[in-house]
Amino acid sequence: MKLIPERLRRRRSDPDQDGTMSLVDHLSELRYRLIVSVVAIGVGAIVGWFLFDPVLDLLLDPYCDYLKTVPPQSRVTQECALFFSGALEPLIIKLKLVGFLGLFIALPVVLYELWAFIVPGLTRRERRMAIPFVVCSMALFILGALIAYWTLPKALGFLLGFAGTQLTSLLTADKFLSFVMLVALSFGLAFELPIVLSFLLAVGVVSTRQLRDWRRGAILGIALFAAIITPSSDPYTMLAMTIPMVLFYEGAIIVGRLMKR
Repeated sequence: MKLIPERLRRRRSDPDQDGTMSLVDHLSELRYRLIVSVVAIGVGAIVGWFLFDPVLDLLLDPYCDYLKTVPPQSRVTQECALFFSGALEPLIIKLKLVGFLGLFIALPVVLYELWAFIVPGLTRRERRMAIPFVVCSMALFILGALIAYWTLPKALGFLLGFAGTQLTSLLTADKFLSFVMLVALSFGLAFELPIVLSFLLAVGVVSTRQLRDWRRGAILGIALFAAIITPSSDPYTMLAMTIPMVLFYEGAIIVGRLMKR
């Protein structure tokens, strides 16, 4: 039994693709790309299962750094520890983190499948940009996740200390790790802005003149985007996202000029 339809295998290896496909072919192609991505994430999750303990220690470091600034009498425990409140919660926590690691590990495959799905609408020259697209997207996602990780101690200090010393935090592992993963994911996605803008410039959807004319509105939009997408909405996290995105926007204008768009 053939797992991959013949037309998909022909399409993926056909160098003379003219970019026209029927609706059924588009849906079949989308299904194939989704299956490959899901399988890659599953394999990544298997690898992530064995990385759970060291990654958990790494994600706990920002909270431990924050806890050192809290007076001993205001701490629930003297050790850096999170809590859980249900019998199934440890399993759910591990599955969540393993799933996130699976997505992170499989990201190059997912990005490539995304690029391969939109290839029919591009010229042959633009199809050769697949590897640079994947590499740059992965590098920017990792950079965003690292900056998110770097801002976490400040963000936690602002959020957990907002009510003063009369109240103390009792963080559950599920909520804390979900918060950390959402922050890392939001930064990773936000840092894909230069890839999106460069792609739009390359295919002629926008021009550098338009980006210059939209500069003020774009900066305001970026600030609003950072305020909405960041789970914490604290000033440190918002600035850490807004400033690089504005610089990426300006960088896209420079890239557009070099591309003569």
